[in-house]
Amino acid sequence: MHQHDHHHHHHTGTSTDDAVEYEDIKTDQTPTDLPILSTSVSHTSHVHVTREEKGVEEGGVEVPEEAKEEPEYPEGGRQAWTVVFGSLVSMTASFGMMNSIGTLHAHLSENQLKGHSEGQIGWIFGVYSFLSFLGGILIGPIFDAFGPKFLMLVGMLCHVVSLMLFSISTQYWHFMLTFGVLCGIATCLIFTPAVASVGHWFLKKRAYATGVATTGGSIGGIMFPLILQRALPAVGFGWAIRIVGFVCLVFLVIGNLLVRARTEVMNRGGDSTSSSSSAASTTSGATPKTTSTKRKRGLWQAISSIRIDLTAFLDPRFSLTTVGVFMIEWAVFIPLTYITSYSLRLGLPSSFSYQLLAVLNVGSVFGRWLPGLVADKTGRFNIMLATVTFCLTTVLGLWLPADRVSSLTGRKAIMVVFALIYGFGSGSGISLTPVCVGQICSTKEYGTKYGTCYFFVSFATLTGIPIAGQIVNATGGSYQGLIIFTAASYVGALMFFGAARYMGLRHLERKAGWGAIY
Repeated sequence: MHQHDHHHHHHTGTSTDDAVEYEDIKTDQTPTDLPILSTSVSHTSHVHVTREEKGVEEGGVEVPEEAKEEPEYPEGGRQAWTVVFGSLVSMTASFGMMNSIGTLHAHLSENQLKGHSEGQIGWIFGVYSFLSFLGGILIGPIFDAFGPKFLMLVGMLCHVVSLMLFSISTQYWHFMLTFGVLCGIATCLIFTPAVASVGHWFLKKRAYATGVATTGGSIGGIMFPLILQRALPAVGFGWAIRIVGFVCLVFLVIGNLLVRARTEVMNRGGDSTSSSSSAASTTSGATPKTTSTKRKRGLWQAISSIRIDLTAFLDPRFSLTTVGVFMIEWAVFIPLTYITSYSLRLGLPSSFSYQLLAVLNVGSVFGRWLPGLVADKTGRFNIMLATVTFCLTTVLGLWLPADRVSSLTGRKAIMVVFALIYGFGSGSGISLTPVCVGQICSTKEYGTKYGTCYFFVSFATLTGIPIAGQIVNATGGSYQGLIIFTAASYVGALMFFGAARYMGLRHLERKAGWGAIY
């Protein structure tokens, strides 16, 4: 998912003086263009949010020449909002599935995979979320060279085929290949271009527009668990999954028709910043004009510019932030995957347990928007620390003691409150990560650093779910250990982000007091 930063560098139309003005107060304020930065993806998503913020505030980074002939961004209008809508619909199908894995996990572990341990079942969803993220490093450059249509078409076919095959699976390795591998690849193919295309149409309002598009992930996460909760008992697993597959097909066809890149952005020749470019910033400058030889060269140039920069870890701010993000990703998928199974374990009715995931996603709709609004004014790391503290508190204060409540009504109430509040907190933690990475590096290194950070972090999404499952096995089926692991990851994230904030302020030679905006 890291691509999204292509054309962004140049993007704010500010003059260099402006940039200089920001040098001293670097992170205290951000240009007003970005009203809601960071609002963003559901779990997954970590992405978009990204670059925007970095245009100016990164201190005196010069605005590249090219910014002067940067095509005008429509910033709205029917065509631009049509693309946002197409992106939202595509994400409902792709990210909506990711936000519904708790339902699938609960059903498989109670039925087809009853003989398998939680840890083994967890690997299916770990591989799925890992591929959904990791592929972005490769797909970003291809998007820059070819635009969204082809990628999204392949993604749509993979997604629908994977669900149809998933519906007839019976053995562990079937589920792993159809859902874990194929659906993970499909999610990446759809999600990456859907988000990146929004960036072609918006510059000042990019964060806002991306925030709107990514709510698709929450909408899918509300819709699919509710469809499955009704359909599984009524028509059985095969047809329930096929119904979801057909719903996805309709959404993806609409999305593919509506999402388009702008030819002005795609055809801009020249070699804008591709020398410094990287995973994500294989700027659209590296894109071909039209002819196929140019295309091939553009594609090769794009792919060859994918880099993972290990020297970035020599900067303590970067290494601390990466570990902090790793810890958050380790924790965040666990409630999403296990909340339904946990609720069934508490003895709550299955219809209620399946609806719980939808409740969590309702909370995440708001979590995409609000923290970003606040973060620009009060400091990105500050808000990140606040949301991590918030998640930690809800996990320890509501989820951990839920099984001590004796009455079923009490258990229901505490789980609904937990799902709503945690959904809000987790949605924001994920959407703030790119903003924090952007704050500790200059614009031109952003693509490489973001790609490097997420390359490592994607291993957290691979391992978090299965580790949590192993803990459940090891503790004889109790979920207390899993909840404590989630809380411990958040405590780790707090420590590392706190240290990164301290180093960041020291780097600017400012006092790292509680009140500092950073």
